[in-house]
Amino acid sequence: MADVLLYHHIQGLTDGVRAFADDLRQAGHTVHTPDLFDGRTFDSIEEGFEFARRTGLDEVRERGAAAAADLGPGLVYAGFSFGVTIAQRLAQTRPGARGALLMYSCIPVAEFGQAWPEGVPVQIHGKEGDEFFDEDLPAARELAASTTAAELFVYPGDQHLFADPSLDAYDPEAAGLLMERVRAFLASV
Repeated sequence: MADVLLYHHIQGLTDGVRAFADDLRQAGHTVHTPDLFDGRTFDSIEEGFEFARRTGLDEVRERGAAAAADLGPGLVYAGFSFGVTIAQRLAQTRPGARGALLMYSCIPVAEFGQAWPEGVPVQIHGKEGDEFFDEDLPAARELAASTTAAELFVYPGDQHLFADPSLDAYDPEAAGLLMERVRAFLASV
C-alpha cells in the first residue's frame, strides 16, 4: 500500500477533498492531508486565491513543503490544482518519491529541474475544456511525452475541480473514472 501526501485545491481542505482521501484510505493506503489554509474553505476559486495571495503564495507552498519534511521518503505526492504546485515540486526535487498524482494542473518540468525524475511514475488528470487546465495542457503533454512513466488523462467537459463532490463542479462519471485510475496507479507503486 502507498503512503500518499495529498494537497488540497485553492478552495481549501473541503469535505470533498477529505472524502477523496477517505476513499483511498478505505483501499488500504495511508493518506496525509495537510490543511494549508488553517481550517478555512472558500465558496469560489476566486475567494480561495485571494486568501492565498493575501497570505502569500510562497508562504502557503512552504507550509506544504514543511508537511512533507515531517514524513519520511517513499511518498506519493498528490495535488489538486493549486496543490499540484507543491506536489509536483516535491516529486521532482525530494529524493525517494514513489510517484506523483497531478489533478487539474501541471507545471512545466523545467520549473523544478532538467527532466522528470527517472523511475518516478506520474499521472496527470484534467478536463479538455477547463480554462485553467487548458493553460497547463502543453506542459502536461510535454511531461507525458518525456517519460514512459507518465500517463495523461484528459476528460470531456469544462469543470475544473470535477472530482470534489462538495462543489458544484463535481462530475460523478469523470470523478469515478479518475478514482479508478488513481487506485490502479497506487496499487502499482
